[in-house]
Amino acid sequence: MTPARLLKDISAGIIVALISIPISMGYAQVAGLPMQYGLYGSVFPILFYGLLTTTRDFVFGVDAAPAALVGGSIASLGIAAESEEAVTAVPTIAFLTACWLLLFYFLKAGKIVRYISEPVMGGFVTGICCSIILMQMPKLFGGTAGMGEAPELIKNIIEQIPDFNPLSLVLGLSTIALIMLGKKWIPKVPVSVIVMLIGALLTKFLSVDSFGVKLLPHVESGFPGFHIIPSVDSFGRLSDYLFAALSIAAVILSESLLASRGNALKDGYQLDNNREILAYSAANFAGALTGCCPTNGSVSRTGIVRQFGASSQWLSVSAAISMLGVLYFGTFMIEYLPVPVLTAIVISALINASEFHAAVRLWKTSRNEFYIFIAAMLGVLIFGTVYGVMIGVVLSFMAVIIRAVTPPRAFMGVIPGKEGFYSLERYASAKPVRNTIIYRFGGNLFFANIDTLQNDIEKAVTKDTKVIVINAGAVGNIDITAADRLVLMRSEYKKRGIKFYIAEHVGEVNDMLEKYGAGKLLRSGSVRMTTALALRAAGLKYPYSLEDGEKVPDRTAGKKSMRLVRSNHISADRTSKGIQAELEWVFGKNAGNYKDKIAEELLKSLDTIELNDSELEEAEQQTYWGRINLFDEDELIDRLEMRIFSMRKTDPEKAKRLEDFLESRRMNIEKRMLEMDPHILLRLKDYRAKFENHLKNSDPIAYERLLRRRADYIRRLKTKAPELAEKYEEAYTDIK
Repeated sequence: MTPARLLKDISAGIIVALISIPISMGYAQVAGLPMQYGLYGSVFPILFYGLLTTTRDFVFGVDAAPAALVGGSIASLGIAAESEEAVTAVPTIAFLTACWLLLFYFLKAGKIVRYISEPVMGGFVTGICCSIILMQMPKLFGGTAGMGEAPELIKNIIEQIPDFNPLSLVLGLSTIALIMLGKKWIPKVPVSVIVMLIGALLTKFLSVDSFGVKLLPHVESGFPGFHIIPSVDSFGRLSDYLFAALSIAAVILSESLLASRGNALKDGYQLDNNREILAYSAANFAGALTGCCPTNGSVSRTGIVRQFGASSQWLSVSAAISMLGVLYFGTFMIEYLPVPVLTAIVISALINASEFHAAVRLWKTSRNEFYIFIAAMLGVLIFGTVYGVMIGVVLSFMAVIIRAVTPPRAFMGVIPGKEGFYSLERYASAKPVRNTIIYRFGGNLFFANIDTLQNDIEKAVTKDTKVIVINAGAVGNIDITAADRLVLMRSEYKKRGIKFYIAEHVGEVNDMLEKYGAGKLLRSGSVRMTTALALRAAGLKYPYSLEDGEKVPDRTAGKKSMRLVRSNHISADRTSKGIQAELEWVFGKNAGNYKDKIAEELLKSLDTIELNDSELEEAEQQTYWGRINLFDEDELIDRLEMRIFSMRKTDPEKAKRLEDFLESRRMNIEKRMLEMDPHILLRLKDYRAKFENHLKNSDPIAYERLLRRRADYIRRLKTKAPELAEKYEEAYTDIK
């Protein structure tokens, strides 16, 4: 760090300390403490946080949300603000809050912030800010602060009108106006500090207190002794304090993490969420031991230091030392501060911390999230901060459930001349495939949304529908209710002569289907890797016929295609993703069993057909899994050869005839790969090696037979096709 940057951070810390004088004193009163405790809480909590945090410029200290939560909690318990009982109760709550945060640290609870949506947090914070503004408003015109929820606070404002002092109101409103204008026109100037000094000068030279304007009380210089927390007197209400502390800890965790994470993302560095929770806990332990209320990340003060370009936590160290200097050498100035000026500074900070701008944005972009924001805000205003926390959490989970129940979904078609499938609603040029429903579901499938899927599809089915394909590319999870319903849907549509498929989902969903007793979908071929494969399994070949009678133009027409054109129908598309890969996707670790089953069925077919290419290829297609590619056929030949090996003793002539025929088929595969692209033959080596490795682990005897068969084949290949053997011998598995 350069000296210039260090000086900038130290200067920012001094400004934070000066701004914190009126703000922390005001929030201490909100929490039910004498105002000087706000100053005490602006030394060690900030210092401990600065030493432990992984943020660069986030400011910690006495702040609105925890102060309001504490103030509301002790008021609900009948504890008078600034009483001796309050001075004992508040730091006890701070200590328990620190304990909860320490537990969150060990539980690695930083992940829970992802479950609290921004509308919920924004509404919650705004509700707290509005509550505190209503509490503090009477002090602008000479009254006293109120306690409770919005109805009681409004009632208190009305009751304080007899104490109305015009000069107090003028000072308060002028202070708010100056701070707001200063934020807009001179954002880098600490206007709060300036108006605080102006207020002190007005008291010193114009004696505004003689006109009925209240002043802050005298604050003794020096730092108080440390408290023993929790005190013995607190144990009688320990259960009440524990619940209040839990809600405060949750607010500190979510609000501070969300704000600091946002700054870290903007500045391009990684935040250690769990280390941050430890820093929050340490700061609150320090605050409790100095008699203060719980402390929290301050969005408003962080915004100020970011304006000044602070870039390290030297600002926190500087702020703590500066506040310590104020406590020892500058407390005499505090009694010159007019209460309406201090109150106006607090209200200005609360207005800046409110997120009404977010509500306006939500109104324009997402009405549902706007209503969630308002509900969270009103929950705090009407029912109080503690219940507001619970309402916020419930709303967060409701928002998740609403999105899960009604995910994005669309009916799909094709755009003539383009590959793939497109939303019929979004793309004007997309057209449905004739007699076919292609339906995309954009979320996980479970009991709460399977009705949505079923109803959407049923409404789209007509008397002409022949095929239904669910594009489940966004489905990564499924529960037993949804699995049972899919089986039922397939069965019902089968009775109506409609072919039913699920495609595109991750392979793990197939494992879940098997686990939940829906394996019939897998074994019947109703699940496919891609939508195109599902359509092909249903007998719909590209180019597809469209509903309006048009036909999708063949995009390869008139062009030199890289696909192999064969006189038979094994496959037109010779890629490595064929039936074997799809079987592995469908059946996972059990895929080998199904491949063996296909080989067994094919071997039985060889007993009844002539050994020629066209007959074999026709037999190969008698499976739910349709056409196979060259790589598939190579593995299938391996599996057939292993079974033919056992015939050598019982029917050697038949075994020899089958082996010779399969050998010619293998040679044909390699020649065709050579015609397509010589590099594909090298890929075949890797494909064979994968199969061999699997066989080596599952059936060592069969593996040894396969190696011997491969060695015999290579020797004969050198005689029958020496050019091929010489040129691509390195592509075959090495035999040692």
